[in-house]
Amino acid sequence: MEWNEGFTIVEEGGFAVAKVTPGPPCPFCAGDGRRVLDVDGVSRMYRCRCQKLPDRAAMFNEAHLPARHAGCTMESFKQELARPTFVAVRKWLETYKPGPDQYGLVLSGEPGRGKTHLLAALVRELVFRHGTPSRFVEFSHLIANIREGYDRSIGEARLLGPLVRVPVLAIDELGKGRGSDFESTILDEIVSRRYNAHPGPLLATTNFPLKAKPRKEGESLSTGAMPSLAERLGERVWSRLKESTVFIEAVGDDFRMTKGRK
Repeated sequence: MEWNEGFTIVEEGGFAVAKVTPGPPCPFCAGDGRRVLDVDGVSRMYRCRCQKLPDRAAMFNEAHLPARHAGCTMESFKQELARPTFVAVRKWLETYKPGPDQYGLVLSGEPGRGKTHLLAALVRELVFRHGTPSRFVEFSHLIANIREGYDRSIGEARLLGPLVRVPVLAIDELGKGRGSDFESTILDEIVSRRYNAHPGPLLATTNFPLKAKPRKEGESLSTGAMPSLAERLGERVWSRLKESTVFIEAVGDDFRMTKGRK
């Protein structure tokens, strides 16, 4: 069976949920999910290989992918929106190796280029093809949930810990919001802690350009053109991302891929 067979993705409770397609009982464990094997004369119980797909389906359901992205796959991506972007993302996926040394990916560009579709498709493939635990979050929702958690006196470790420890964290619309000190502090905490803990790559999309358009003399960031991603995130976060991330910018028919790793 191929990695993308034997399950369906449905919308349930606001999230995309994986459902394993029922099949005949496993000939090795008769559906129990466990096998007893003799290793060097000692009987040991192991999880049967038939549980690989159910385990990955459960892992996918922990990714919290929004229901509206249930149908997002690499195959369903409309390549005419940004074919060079698709090719670059596919190349990243084909060379992906689970672990702390894998560099991340940031997709930058105007709305409507399919960035979120590709991010959701990446999460799907990383979970089902590679068995990599992943988490999908939309930046403004993330900030709102953390703020609510603080208001309810929930500890920082409980709020930020899962985002720091998960092997792949996918942030949609990075930098979206008012650009408040609170937002900057939370993002700095997440990026810096992941940078130090080194659990695995960070993936993200953003509408902020990698380079800001020139501003007129005396024009401020608040009144002028959209700032660059570096200006929006701040020097500390930007520096962390540059060391561990590939930046892909898709603006109209123009395309540029910049690898900022040192």
